[in-house]
Amino acid sequence: MADHAVPTHAGGEEEPTRRDFIYIATGAVGAVGAAALVWPFIDQMSPAADTLALASSEYDLGQVPEGQQVVIFWRKQPVFIRHRTAAEIAAAQKDDAAPMRDPQTDAQRTVQSNGQAGKAQFLIVQAACTHFGCIPTFGGGSFGGWLCACHGSVYDTAARIRSGPAPLNLVLPPYVYSSDTVVKIG
Repeated sequence: MADHAVPTHAGGEEEPTRRDFIYIATGAVGAVGAAALVWPFIDQMSPAADTLALASSEYDLGQVPEGQQVVIFWRKQPVFIRHRTAAEIAAAQKDDAAPMRDPQTDAQRTVQSNGQAGKAQFLIVQAACTHFGCIPTFGGGSFGGWLCACHGSVYDTAARIRSGPAPLNLVLPPYVYSSDTVVKIG
């Protein structure tokens, strides 16, 4: 029987054979096939168009009279937009140096997501108590702001926690002013 020798380079390495090419081609086709099989499963994990539409909400602040608030929804969560009076702003600024559980100044509570100063007359906060997520009401409590009647958390006119079991201030959603009267939340 004849001995079949594989040609080698001068360095002693074997040259690729037709069988090596078939193995590589089969592996490449298998990898492409596996990727084509897995792609629909990966793609279905992307958020749907209706979910992406909820990612941001725009609201015309001109619709909120001074001293009033509206509740809008962002990501299916309620958000308070309060048009504060000069007295509410002054009360919040007066208490900037008061001892607080979650200290923030009134100016820090009205800063836009992009770091630019906001409008002091508008306070935009998520409408969920930071204790158990109940929705507080405005005008209750001893600080003139919000009161969560479920467990007695009291927030001031800058939505900072002042007493009760809530550990943190009402959460500021990400927002920017897209014009003088329109705010985009999210």
